[in-house]
Amino acid sequence: MLFNKYSILDVLPDQKQKLKGKIQSFKADYLLNASEQDLVASLVEEFALTVPTIDESNIQMDYREKQIDVSGDPNRMFFDHHGPFYVAGTEFTFMLPFAGDAALFDVQPQNFTYSSSGSRAVVHNNEIHFTYAATNLNPDGAKREFQNELQLIRQNLQNLKSVVDRHNNELEQEIRQQVTQRKQKLLNDAHMASSLGYPIRRREGVPTTYAVPVQRRTPKIGPPPASSSSFKPEPALAMEEYENILEIIRNMVQVMERSPKAFETMGEEDLRTHFLVQLNSQYEGGATGETFNFQGKTDILIRAESRIVFIAECKFWGGEKQFLETIDQLLSYLGWRDTKAAVIIFNRNANFTDVLKKITDVAPKHKYCKRTLGSSGESSFRYVFHQPTDPNREIIVMVIAFDVPTAEHRTK
Repeated sequence: MLFNKYSILDVLPDQKQKLKGKIQSFKADYLLNASEQDLVASLVEEFALTVPTIDESNIQMDYREKQIDVSGDPNRMFFDHHGPFYVAGTEFTFMLPFAGDAALFDVQPQNFTYSSSGSRAVVHNNEIHFTYAATNLNPDGAKREFQNELQLIRQNLQNLKSVVDRHNNELEQEIRQQVTQRKQKLLNDAHMASSLGYPIRRREGVPTTYAVPVQRRTPKIGPPPASSSSFKPEPALAMEEYENILEIIRNMVQVMERSPKAFETMGEEDLRTHFLVQLNSQYEGGATGETFNFQGKTDILIRAESRIVFIAECKFWGGEKQFLETIDQLLSYLGWRDTKAAVIIFNRNANFTDVLKKITDVAPKHKYCKRTLGSSGESSFRYVFHQPTDPNREIIVMVIAFDVPTAEHRTK
């Protein structure tokens, strides 16, 4: 019988227990180094339940002659009671297609609608087969019985879906919370072990980065106190400080847009210098231009305590191909520990609305782009890329575009 093997009240707690076990089973190095967003997404996909949906528009029917055992028929008389005894009859089969997890046809919802006659259904691949056979089968009766079964299936699937939807809607938050808690415990364990003062045996692939809170204006980036020989994660720029750097850049963009005459003749290097002046006024001389990093020279680089915490590349808009090449160039400058960056696009002599549209169309198609995080205003777009050599190493890249009017545009 359908919906009669397990209770949804047992299935959902069991699913959550399996999820917890899965997260706890991850090796520490894997969990700390993997992309959290990708890991959460994969676990959501694995542990979400898909209640079947039936496709009544594509119901089909088949029939065939069948030998029916009539030894149990009380209206028949037999001289030899050692049957079975077969008589030619007819069998009708209704085939109801469905999409979703067939295993949920074994799960009973809280509000279960029961068929007193018992379901005649058999789940076969992506179909439910309802079979009716008799020596004098009444087609109208078989059809009515099938439609009654169909109504019961509709109701039970609807009751299941209302409960399962709540489970699925809460799943991402629950997974993220469990992953975060376990990662924090692993880091706390490492810090606690380091405080004991004994050298820790190193393992291959230990986690090497985490974000630490920093004060605005003067970043103080450093790991917690620990013995020099103990576990020592490499710090990364916290999101709050990254947002502050981007705000400084956006403010400078507004200054240029409001005073176009002062900037209309400036080249790329001169425009970049104005950004550096503003950044250095708040980051104590830590912002530099044309600085060597990893595989090349980047336009804007901010250091804190001898560590690179932010990198940006500046370019005049030169079309979609050049824009993708600029992203390639930026990624080539980033070392493994550089996780936050920006692309600043200066636009001249092109329709700015078209430029913004091309940016939003092209950036997600870059081979290293993992996802779009949305926009900040009309001309700032945030993306997550990954290191060319490490899909788990994610980089937040803000693309900030602005118009630099020429003298010709200003006179118009």
